[in-house]
Amino acid sequence: MARTCMTVILAAGEGTRMRSALPKVLHEIGGLPMVCHVVKAAQTAGGEAHAVVVGREAAKVESVVRGVAAKVSIHEQTQRLGTAHAVLSARSAIENGFDDLLVLFADTPLTNPQALAGLRASLADGANVAVLGFRTANPQGYGRLLMENGELTAIREEKDASIPESMVDFCNGGIMAIDGRKALELLEAIGNANSKGEYYLTDIVEIARIKGLKVVAHEAAEEDLLGINTRVELARVEAIWQERKRKEMMLAGVTLVDPQSVYFSHDTRIGQDTLVEPNVFFGPGVTIGDNVVIHAFCHFTQTSISEGCHIGPFARMRGNARLGRDGHVGNFVEFKNVEFGDGAKASHLTYLGDAKIGAAANIGAGTITCNYDGVNKSQTIIGENAFIGSNSSLVAPVSVGKGAYVASGSVIVDDVPEGAMAVARGRQVNKEGHAATIRERALAKKAQKPA
Repeated sequence: MARTCMTVILAAGEGTRMRSALPKVLHEIGGLPMVCHVVKAAQTAGGEAHAVVVGREAAKVESVVRGVAAKVSIHEQTQRLGTAHAVLSARSAIENGFDDLLVLFADTPLTNPQALAGLRASLADGANVAVLGFRTANPQGYGRLLMENGELTAIREEKDASIPESMVDFCNGGIMAIDGRKALELLEAIGNANSKGEYYLTDIVEIARIKGLKVVAHEAAEEDLLGINTRVELARVEAIWQERKRKEMMLAGVTLVDPQSVYFSHDTRIGQDTLVEPNVFFGPGVTIGDNVVIHAFCHFTQTSISEGCHIGPFARMRGNARLGRDGHVGNFVEFKNVEFGDGAKASHLTYLGDAKIGAAANIGAGTITCNYDGVNKSQTIIGENAFIGSNSSLVAPVSVGKGAYVASGSVIVDDVPEGAMAVARGRQVNKEGHAATIRERALAKKAQKPA
């Protein structure tokens, strides 16, 4: 659209029913605070600037929103005097004169950007106010959208509705678009002559009609307008979001063996022909290439996996783990801040932290990099085609050269040169017949214990 657009996002609610020290709008859906979902939907619909109206913990909300949007202004609502009063808390931003003004709610993270674009299209076609509503089989508790000749005549709160009006199933979703040239005029005309003495944004409809302006309503899916007030509702919206993400992934060419057991984050990226087995969790910052196999019970955050890799089962990748092409990471293996070269293998029971592993290196079962001394963390470097024997400990900072070999059971504290073999373990001593002596001693000790 050629028209300019700004959004006012209402995020000042107390959220007392969440029973949380964290502001409600910072609770996450798909690993992203719900207010950020709303900002991103607004951006997709063409919103260029965002005025966020905040209450408590304003600094925290501001910091999070600025992480996903450049043009953000923060406006504090010091008194709770209704939704219209909240919108007018952003007066300085509204006065900038955008063509379209979108009013959104920070606790509706499933907001559909296509629906917002539809509201804007109505403004471009001559409407002055456009309201987003939904139809439901159970409208109890919602304001009703009253239509006449294709236009919206009023938003009637349920307690004020007549019997015929209460039968209407077209309900108010709260979201609306307002002609930027008329926004302040309409908002300032809203009064508080009601039982609560508050300024209700819904009154804008009848005020606009009295002024001879055009008001329309658009229909959206009920799910898209679900607000969150409790942790029960948070879980419900998370489930809907996950279901949509799973469908998106499968339609993009990812095989999910048991979709309901796989959980994604808002920024998860997975390539075509990748197979994901049951009970896999993708936290924030995960990118998976094409033709990857992820076996069951794996957990990923801040991880990049190149094409052709085989991962798991029971693998954990985190803290900037980067795997090259055709890597193999097996069961009960954990990576943290690891660069894993093309074709490298770590097949069993291994911890690699703060390490750089060369191409085609083999990490034996039970290997660990001892990267933390209680104060500082240090790096382990393993060259390409190196072989690390089972049950080895590499005490960082240390390096193992290209093509080198570390014997099983070694504790490596010094660098191993390229092509060398390192053996760092006590020499084996066999004492003939001593097993029986040890056994007799143990039995005698056990016999002395009280029954």
